[in-house]
This record gives sequence, structure tokens and C-alpha cells, in this order.
Amino acid sequence: QVQLVESGGGLVQAGGSLRLSCAASGIDYSVDLMGWHRQAPGKQRELVTTITRGGNTNYADSVKGRFTIPRDNTKNTVYLQMNSLKPEDTAVYYCRGVVRGTNYWGQGTQVTVSS
Repeated sequence: QVQLVESGGGLVQAGGSLRLSCAASGIDYSVDLMGWHRQAPGKQRELVTTITRGGNTNYADSVKGRFTIPRDNTKNTVYLQMNSLKPEDTAVYYCRGVVRGTNYWGQGTQVTVSS
């Protein structure tokens, strides 16, 4: 059974940085695509960024230039490096992994940015 475990959320002041981690377990090969989504209170879950096994990335316009998604294929781990955080980045962040066409999700980690 594929599992995604996130860590690294917390409270940070506007302008600060946070780094989230997501480790996939339960498989013995590299996850096809990994990414991060987020859901703010009262809003739908939205895409933040994704990265393929080959390293191709995609970013939401709202985070371009501020967030990056490093990936370690040997550990099936993806990170979300968040810089220049804004209060509107406050949300629950979910890790997503695609394995042979099936989506898997982490449990979510809260990120709160104070003004």
C-alpha cells in the first residue's frame, strides 16, 4: 500500500520561509509524479506545484519565483521550499503522488503565515 507522509508545516511570519517534506513508502520504484496542493478555509483544493520523475516542474502562477519543489528519486521524497511567504499562502498543504495512474494523498500539514 502506497503511503505519503508529510512533515514540516507550522507558523511563520510573512516574508519568512518553510520547507515541507513528503516521503512515499510502500513501493520499490520511483513515483511517476509528485506534487503539492493546498486548501485554504472555505476554498477548493488547488494545485501548487508538481514534478515528474524526470524533473519537469509546473508551478501555479501565485507561487512562481517563491516556491520550489526539489525531489530525491532515490528516497521517493519530494520537498516544498517556500520563500517570501504571504498570509494568503495560509492553507493545509497536501502531498500527492501518482503511481501507475492512481493518485495517492498525504494527510496534510498546516501552514500558517501571520502578517
